[in-house]
Amino acid sequence: MDHDRLFKELLTTFFLDFLEVFCSELAEYLDPGSLEFLDKEVFTDVTHGERHEVDLVAKARFRGQPLAFLIHVESQARQQAIFPQRMFTYFARFHEKYGLPVYPIAVFSYQAPKEVEPDEYRIDFPDLAVLVFQFRVVQLNQLAWQDFEKRTSPILAALMANMRRGPKEAARVKLACLRMLAKLQLDPARRELVSGFVDSYLRLTIEEAEQFGAELKELHPQERESVMEIVTSWMETGLQQGRQEGLDRERKLVLRLVRKRLGGLDPVVEEQIESLSADRLEQLGEALLDFNSLSDLSAWLQPHR
Repeated sequence: MDHDRLFKELLTTFFLDFLEVFCSELAEYLDPGSLEFLDKEVFTDVTHGERHEVDLVAKARFRGQPLAFLIHVESQARQQAIFPQRMFTYFARFHEKYGLPVYPIAVFSYQAPKEVEPDEYRIDFPDLAVLVFQFRVVQLNQLAWQDFEKRTSPILAALMANMRRGPKEAARVKLACLRMLAKLQLDPARRELVSGFVDSYLRLTIEEAEQFGAELKELHPQERESVMEIVTSWMETGLQQGRQEGLDRERKLVLRLVRKRLGGLDPVVEEQIESLSADRLEQLGEALLDFNSLSDLSAWLQPHR
């Protein structure tokens, strides 16, 4: 799963909604019309020799004031001991580069472990507190999904999928996410983003899918129909993706067989093979057994372009 891409797309699309739900104090003094997302930042960790791409950085102004500031949101899919230090490093580099105050937010999305994550990075001496750096923490496995299911919010319809749930509550949580999503009446692109996020993080077992279906039947017919529209869209998208993946695998297999039988291929010939339909690829796979040279392949491709 491309965790970084999923979260960045979700938070960028519903950023103000995210702030209103999880950072309500910040949302009150931020001028929503001033919001501007900055280009991605990539930092090199000199100590560990790693490159880190920052998830999301936005520039905004205080309401009624010209003073600007940055909001840095970092999503974390696993526990990491050095994470508070990394948040401070990002803060320091942003502050140095832009000369602006930085509001740091960390979103922890994993289900386990359940320990409360730290919200500060400190450097202390016996006689001096050199640094006390704090950041806002949104730790989803510390939040009970039931506390949010009565609200109507696109960010909650997605992130409830990552909140704390019991061992047999996956189906209930998924249904709650979809019921909230159905009420929102989002445009198709945004609805697909949220539903795809939920489906990525809440994959049901056969038993859980049966429970989901049973609870779906208990809904009012009109609400059940709205939820089923989303489920049907999932199924159609999954089927299309499955067909495309199958076609891609078949292309790779045929190209491998052609190279093995006839040797290296001209890029133009490879492109012709890759452009063939599923039926034509199957026919080529059968005809390949009769080919003795690249000229045989070229002759076969000529009328099948």
